[in-house]
Amino acid sequence: MFMPKNFALVKSYYVTNNNEMKKHMMIRLPLFALILLFGLALKAEGAHAQSIIRDSEIEAYMSEWFDPIFKANNMDASQVNVILVQDSDVNAFVAGGSNIFFYTGLIEKTDNPEELIGVMAHELGHISGGHLIRGREAMEQASYESILGTIIGVGAAVASGDAGAAGAGSIAGNSIAQRRFLAKTRTFESSADQAAITSMKRAGLNPKGMLTFMQKLEGQELLPASQQSEYIRSHPLTRNRIKSIETKVEQNTPANASSPAHWDDQHARMKAKLIGYVHPERVSWVYDVSDKSIPAQYARAVANYRMDKIDTALSQIDALIAAEPKNAYFYELKGQMLTDFGRVQDSLPALNKAVKLKPNDGLLRTALAHSIIETSQDNTNSLNKAVEHLKAASIAEPRSSRVHRLLATAYGRQGNDAYARLHLAEEALLQNKKGYAKQQAQIALKSLPKGSSASIRANDILLFADRK
Repeated sequence: MFMPKNFALVKSYYVTNNNEMKKHMMIRLPLFALILLFGLALKAEGAHAQSIIRDSEIEAYMSEWFDPIFKANNMDASQVNVILVQDSDVNAFVAGGSNIFFYTGLIEKTDNPEELIGVMAHELGHISGGHLIRGREAMEQASYESILGTIIGVGAAVASGDAGAAGAGSIAGNSIAQRRFLAKTRTFESSADQAAITSMKRAGLNPKGMLTFMQKLEGQELLPASQQSEYIRSHPLTRNRIKSIETKVEQNTPANASSPAHWDDQHARMKAKLIGYVHPERVSWVYDVSDKSIPAQYARAVANYRMDKIDTALSQIDALIAAEPKNAYFYELKGQMLTDFGRVQDSLPALNKAVKLKPNDGLLRTALAHSIIETSQDNTNSLNKAVEHLKAASIAEPRSSRVHRLLATAYGRQGNDAYARLHLAEEALLQNKKGYAKQQAQIALKSLPKGSSASIRANDILLFADRK
């Protein structure tokens, strides 16, 4: 949806990779001052690179599903960041405080939203149970060499937006230290299970989804460790634990526990979108040609877009828009397709419509602003519109370095060097490039009016950049 390479428009799904932005889905990138991992398996054979993904639609669905669990724990959704990682393995973990990571492989494994909610409630149980604090001690008892690479790898990918760092920073884990660490974390699992079931009961949701998801993974404990999913290795799943969960689910299921009917449709669309994007070649196997449902059509449209079948993809997304003319995410996808197919000017009506339907969505506004900048011909009015969208986006996306990069671009094209430098400093700070942030803030201060909000912010950046 945004993010330039030399300020040239690329795809609306992005993931950072050292020198360029590659097309990808989207999910918020929180900045961590300290990365502490809990429940992330250490691979003796080394880790492969994972990519942070963003997608407005998937984020909106998951936010709606998880909200009752947050409320049941007297928490606000803003207190927890939910982050998606493109990886075919089945895994979820808490990292760096109240940040819960879900692998796309785990999402694809679920058959309904309750199963995903159960995993979420379990991970939230680790947070509310204070396991992250105690988990720090457990990690310190493992060798630093075994865990440092994982912490640096995932931490760098999230904090800097450099997905490639996840693979580059990961190192092989010492098997003895790994066993010591995981043995320590096993003591946290039953309490997180109980917290999850209790949370779902309070929320009026059926906790059976948590049980059915665990039962899917039960057979993996008989496999060699190298063949088990990361979730099993980091969340040891014994038969006794399954039995305990089963008993507690039976005892704690409210008589009328149910979730809204439309959640199942949302889940089906989410999986269709992920399969179409991550596994376009599998769409024809998963969705029979006779399946005319919206999720099936959605999967085909995304898959054909991914496989660069331009005319077919555009025809299919137009059919979806005709079926649901008020669906902002279909307009978003059409705008993305046109952008990626080199028809940036043509993408503007679709992206404008998406923003009109979802005016508070920061990702949609950022995508529109990016397209406006790329087609502005440095027109002042157009650039002003882009800035307006980006300022609105920054409220919804306070930790988006991409918003600041685009603001720097827009201001730079307007000849406003001071504000361009200020936003380059903001971007660098979010990417933990403190030296560059300090340099740009110092240059900006020379031209910013003294006492202005912009100069105050520049001074704040300098103070923060000097912190050890």
